Amino acid sequence: MRLRPNPDLLWGPPPRESYRVTTSRTEILHLVVAFLVLTLDIAIVRARISVSGVPGYLDLSNFALGLGIAAVAALTGFVAHEMAHKVVAQRHGFWAEFRMSPAGLLFSLATSLLGFLFALPGATVIGGMGSRREWGETSLAGPLVNLGEGGVFFGASVVAWPLTHSVELWVALTFLALVNGIFAAFNLVPVGPLDGRKVLRWNPTLWGASFGASLVFTVGLGALLLLGYPSL
Repeated sequence: MRLRPNPDLLWGPPPRESYRVTTSRTEILHLVVAFLVLTLDIAIVRARISVSGVPGYLDLSNFALGLGIAAVAALTGFVAHEMAHKVVAQRHGFWAEFRMSPAGLLFSLATSLLGFLFALPGATVIGGMGSRREWGETSLAGPLVNLGEGGVFFGASVVAWPLTHSVELWVALTFLALVNGIFAAFNLVPVGPLDGRKVLRWNPTLWGASFGASLVFTVGLGALLLLGYPSL
């Protein structure tokens, strides 16, 4: 027998009984705007850090070439993460849609122009939850998708190198894996409204395993890129 959510925890529309995944024009608009801004942010940061010895210099040619990579990074690291939250929440029977944060998007753009990125594009808003398990499963879905995608990108980089010997392709694939690792690790930090706090309250063991895996994955990929493997 399915337990109904506590009415005191509900706000917005009541839980859906159909368990269907739905969307709206408002959600699509918010998601597209946030995706475009985050793509721009990542492209700017990537162009800046790729120019050695010239602090704050933005190579416009490199920026243009990196827009495609940045779009894939934003699509997999951000959009897929938020949609994982949405799908799991709606499969539990709750209303869930992404809403952008205009202030957060402006802040992320400002940090990218300074040479680093602190992304606060918005969040998936959920109309109440009935249990810690439902909160935990919904919150963990996003980081797990990031880790899965990161693993695919890293695996592709390992396979691509002996086949193509293209350093540029290896760097691009490893960078995409790193972006997904960063999204997973950051969101699993157990503070404030981040996913990690809700996962920790639900299942500390599962939180520790997922957070530890995301940290090892992210730090390891960062070290590989800094060392210049496989061009060494």
